[in-house]
Amino acid sequence: MNLLEKTDPQIAAAIDAERRRQHSTLELIASENHVSTPVLQASGTMLTDKYAEGYPRRRWYCGCENMDVIEQIAIDRAKQLFGAEHANVQPHSGTSANLAVYLTAIKPGQKIMGMRLDQGGHLSHGLEINLSGISYNAVHYGLRQDTELLDMDEIRAQALKERPQILVVGASAYSRTIDFKAFSDIAKEINCLLLCDIAHIAGLVAGGIHPDPVPVSDFVTTTTHKTLRGPRGGVILCKSKWAKGLDTAIFPGLQGGPLMHVVAAKAVAFAEALRPEFKQYVLSIVNNAKALAEGLMEHGWRIVSGGTDNHLMLVDLRKKTPDLTGHVAAKRLAEAGIVSNKNKIPFDPRSAMDSSGIRLGTPAVTTRGMGPEQMKRIAGWIDTVLMGDGNAAIAQKVRNQVEELCNQFPIPNSNH
Repeated sequence: MNLLEKTDPQIAAAIDAERRRQHSTLELIASENHVSTPVLQASGTMLTDKYAEGYPRRRWYCGCENMDVIEQIAIDRAKQLFGAEHANVQPHSGTSANLAVYLTAIKPGQKIMGMRLDQGGHLSHGLEINLSGISYNAVHYGLRQDTELLDMDEIRAQALKERPQILVVGASAYSRTIDFKAFSDIAKEINCLLLCDIAHIAGLVAGGIHPDPVPVSDFVTTTTHKTLRGPRGGVILCKSKWAKGLDTAIFPGLQGGPLMHVVAAKAVAFAEALRPEFKQYVLSIVNNAKALAEGLMEHGWRIVSGGTDNHLMLVDLRKKTPDLTGHVAAKRLAEAGIVSNKNKIPFDPRSAMDSSGIRLGTPAVTTRGMGPEQMKRIAGWIDTVLMGDGNAAIAQKVRNQVEELCNQFPIPNSNH
């Protein structure tokens, strides 16, 4: 019995249950991953005890000399990984990072233009109930209905009409390559700033298999988990001329002291992403996503836009199962040990709580060492469960097979 089990058995039991859940299920949520043991170890240290308001060599509290070393290492590694002039590693999340950019560069009430949430964007790109939509005048672009792709000519025409102060690029449910250079050209034409949110594809960018927005953007934000495979948190990259204002926007503008145990874990993750083998890892993520999408299409499922170029895909349930909602589909898959999330598809007639689609991603299963062969098996299990009309026996049979596969490919931190 460890100390936590002795002092707080309820929390210890819940943590152990989550460890067993992760070990025995297939994590196909596109925004989740399994961190390495070193990242996990760094995030669980006494660094959580230390307040470090400010920045390296400019702290409000004494006793921060070790915090300075850790944060500077994280900053330097982030700059090296992405080729950025300046990096702030303190944001608690990608949303915090985006809000800090707005606070840095524009005034409340000025206009931002981002991708529609219900067509693949993110809530921090101007959703009316998010602070980004409350504090700023948000307008949105979307996808072509016939192709389910970004149409740069249409986006350019809208940008010329709306004249936003910040053009926001990025998505949480878009499976195709984003042409950051084309967005940069539009921003230059209308004399606005360009913010590229690469939260989902940061690992692909770092690994060199997706176009890099850093050279063509004023700001780049990202989370440090998802395809980057680090702890939950955020990072902002920018040109040097924005550095002072950006740092002030994070502290004292939006946050107090940074979470130094998380900053340390970010530094470890950045070091892992700088290694040559990381490129092979992210390439495998994409290859697995393509194999999973192809497997599902072979079973008759429609994939939004006809496929994927990155780590995720949206499955339109209506072709094979017109009455099956994303909400019910995700629950049925979870009962079979396949974890996904309901998701609206472009031009979805259903509400977000029901939706007509599910979103699937391959970062976590790739971390476990699975490949295209396993993706084809998983596609078959998904088809079996979704066509099983909620049959408990079918779900249990698939769950047994899922657990067998998971035992063959354990997560790297499964003993912690």
